[in-house]
Amino acid sequence: MKPILDSGRFGPWALVTGASSGIGREIARHIAASGINLVLVARRVARLQEVGRALAADFGVAYRVVEADLSSPSFFAPIERATADLELGVLVGNAGFPNPGELWMLERDELMKAIHVKVNANLTLVHHFAPGLVARRRGGILLVSSVGGLNGVPYVTNTAAVEAYVLTLGEGLHVELAPHGVNVTVLMPGPTLTESMAKMGVDPSDMPLPPMPAERVAAEGLRALQRNRATHVAGRINRVMSRLMPRSIATAVMGAMIGKRFAARSLGSALGGPGH
Repeated sequence: MKPILDSGRFGPWALVTGASSGIGREIARHIAASGINLVLVARRVARLQEVGRALAADFGVAYRVVEADLSSPSFFAPIERATADLELGVLVGNAGFPNPGELWMLERDELMKAIHVKVNANLTLVHHFAPGLVARRRGGILLVSSVGGLNGVPYVTNTAAVEAYVLTLGEGLHVELAPHGVNVTVLMPGPTLTESMAKMGVDPSDMPLPPMPAERVAAEGLRALQRNRATHVAGRINRVMSRLMPRSIATAVMGAMIGKRFAARSLGSALGGPGH
C-alpha cells in the first residue's frame, strides 16, 4: 500500500472517528501506511483493538484506542483525555448514524442521535482541534459526508439533512483555514460496501450501479485532502451524476429507488413474510 499523505505535513498523529469498520477503518489503514500514528475512536473497543494491532503490525505505527459513543452529548471527555499530550496533524470525522424509514414513524431519540453524531460531534471536534492545527500551520481535517447531503433524500430524510450540515461546515472551514496552512476536505461517498449499507436494508444487487469498495473511497478522500480540495465526490460516475442531475430530479430518483425498498418491507410485513 503506497503512502498517500505527507507524514511531515500531516503527522505525527491522526484521529479517526468511526474507525472500527467500513470507510473509517480503511482511512485509518491508509493513514498508517503513510507512517502516521493513530487515535482510533468508536463504540466497539474490541474491534478498535483489532484494527490497531493490525496497523501496528503492518506499518509499525503507534495507536491509541478510545471508546466513545458520539451519539451521546458527553462523548468528548475520553477523546480529550486521550489526546491531551499528542501533536495531532489530522482530524477525520467519519462516524455516521443512518436513520432509514419514513421520518414521522421513527423514534425521535434515534433521530437526535444522528444529529449528535454528525452535527454536534463534528462541530465539537473541529472547534477543539482546529486551534492546534492553526498553531502548527500545517495539517488537515477530513469530514465524511455523503452524496445524499447534496439534496433531500426521501426515506433517509434526517440522514441527508445532517450530511448536508457536514458538507457546508467543511466548505466554510476550507476557506477559513487555508490562510493558516490547514487543508480541509469534505468526502462525499455514494453507495459503499459497508455495515451501514446493510443497516439501511439495501441489497447491492438491487442497485443500478455496483457500490464502491470502502478502501477505494478512503483512498480518494485522502488524496483529495493531500491536494486540499474543498469537496470530493467518490467515484467518477457519482461525480458526473452529481454535476449533471438537478437537485429536484435527484430527490425524486433517490426517493423512488429507496421507497421501493420500504414498500417491499411493508408488504412483506403485512403478509407475514420476511420483508421486515
